[in-house]
Amino acid sequence: MDILSLAGIVLGVAAILLGNMLEGGLNSALINGPAAIIVFGGTFAAVLVQTPFSVMQSAFTRTIWLIYPPDHSLDELLNTLCKWSQTARKEGLIGLESSAKSATLLAKKGLNLLADGQTPTAIRSSLELDLYRQEDAGLQSAHVYESLGGYAPTIGILGAVLGLMQVLGNLTDPEQIGPGIATAFVATIYGVGSANLMFLPIAQRLKFLVRKEYLYNELIIEGLVAIAEGEHPNSIRYRYENIKKGAH
Repeated sequence: MDILSLAGIVLGVAAILLGNMLEGGLNSALINGPAAIIVFGGTFAAVLVQTPFSVMQSAFTRTIWLIYPPDHSLDELLNTLCKWSQTARKEGLIGLESSAKSATLLAKKGLNLLADGQTPTAIRSSLELDLYRQEDAGLQSAHVYESLGGYAPTIGILGAVLGLMQVLGNLTDPEQIGPGIATAFVATIYGVGSANLMFLPIAQRLKFLVRKEYLYNELIIEGLVAIAEGEHPNSIRYRYENIKKGAH
């Protein structure tokens, strides 16, 4: 469980509210229904136009990674791969079938390919297709949040213009001036604030986790290919060091 990501968003919002209070402002003034509808409704509508619903659904599903990121420990995976290598050398490739039950989808597919006697080249080609597909899906999810972060400030400005139009249209009615100005400025705060405190940081966090997942799956492929080639477990550790260097 990763609390830091969620804590970062909460801390950012709290810093703005605290700063507003120290300046003598009322936090209740930052709550504006019309501004929220304009900014968030318009932003999500714009992203929905450019993004297939399945991609948006996947992006929102991956948001849980901020709190519960996938367990992609390369050190633990290396130990698992070495155990699989030892099993293959002692019991043959057929002995790896039982290991596939508790493996990830990519590893399970690779272990089954090994047990079926596929060549190292065929195993690599098949698994790399899944590797690139998973990476592309993850980057598309991150792109959804990047798009939200790109549109939100612009829609916020649109909300500000609408609020100012209300003010200019009711200059003779002082009671309408206050709400119009509030909508104008709060809409801008919603747009800029949500983009820089939520959407864009979430996008970058997802990219980091996608990269970590890619390295994890890359090690799976290298390990399984090494097993298929009959290499010693120590050679898997050598490949691991090369992949680990590529992560930095």
